[in-house]
Amino acid sequence: MTPATISLPSREPVIALTALPPLSLYVHIPWCVRKCPYCDFNSHEARGELPERQYARALMADLERALPSVWGRRVHTVFFGGGTPSLLSARTVDEILSGIRALVPLDPDAEITLEANPGTFESGKFAEFRRLGINRLSIGVQSFNARHLKALGRIHDDHEARRAIEIARTHFDNINLDLMYALPEQTLLEAEADVGTAAEFSPQHISAYHLTVEPNTYFHRYPPPVPDESLAADMQETIESLLAEHGYAHYETSAFARPGHQSRHNVNYWLFGDYLGIGAGAHSKISFRDRIVRQMRWKHPREYLERAQEQPIQQENAVTCAELPFEFMMNALRLVHGFPARLFEERTGLPLITLRRELDEAERLGLITRTAATVCPTVRGQRFLNDLLQLFLREP
Repeated sequence: MTPATISLPSREPVIALTALPPLSLYVHIPWCVRKCPYCDFNSHEARGELPERQYARALMADLERALPSVWGRRVHTVFFGGGTPSLLSARTVDEILSGIRALVPLDPDAEITLEANPGTFESGKFAEFRRLGINRLSIGVQSFNARHLKALGRIHDDHEARRAIEIARTHFDNINLDLMYALPEQTLLEAEADVGTAAEFSPQHISAYHLTVEPNTYFHRYPPPVPDESLAADMQETIESLLAEHGYAHYETSAFARPGHQSRHNVNYWLFGDYLGIGAGAHSKISFRDRIVRQMRWKHPREYLERAQEQPIQQENAVTCAELPFEFMMNALRLVHGFPARLFEERTGLPLITLRRELDEAERLGLITRTAATVCPTVRGQRFLNDLLQLFLREP
């Protein structure tokens, strides 16, 4: 069994935060029915009965051990991600939520999101999820095209996708639909049809992600024929235009929302807020007055279950001053309308003037616009986000 490797932060203050950012809680559920060929998340195929009760107890032990690092801080959002959190029984979700409410100060109007796979929908169970306090449902539809769903290895078909949305609408009034585009052999008209179908259901939020072939996936070992960059860019522009026509505001690279229905949890990520991640392989970013720390829990569910009671953290390190500009910009520049200039210093402890050279260059290249109050990516900056972010990479 591999020992934990924890790099303790320096005792010497490297930053000086005047206030701590908002705090979110992420709960990772690592199991799914079947591993999708494009998926590089920490998810594992469920074989036999899930150890739900044991896992719920491990999550609470993990959260309890983390309390000293977030003591007294209010939690504004909770997100059950995976894997497939909707595989859990309502009883287990109740146990986890009850434990969270007992251990941390949770906002009375906290956004509590649960990810769901259309292949796991049962009307009675989802009614229970809503009764327990889940108030936002994120459904991994990916496509309404049966051929593309099969190519993506999804366990649901197009009919089940539509049925899942109808069930969700019966119980929830805040729904996100996850879609993907630039799929294997997908045409522009097919991508447009997927988004048009999603918009016809009138969910409060739609996420549209470009399929990327990630290392350590089946698609990386056996690459499928995907649209070229030019066609993928046409798809992106078509999706943005169509969703605007349907009243969705494009507020982040892949996110579109009705007024007042932006994902509060994800916006906190993008504005370099704090998040405590519990569960197998979950990541955390926690700010203190003099440092910012990143953590990762033990990745494999079995190892996490064995270690959660004593030491759930596998890795921990402080973010250095040299890393902070890139870390901040990697998140904030995903927002279509950018960020308030004052926020950089609030969240990093560093004055924005230290990035004058990088910001000047980004502006010269037409990748950002800025005023005394805001920094905003241009349309070009949004399209070439990786090139924009490279400007903020610094040697350690």
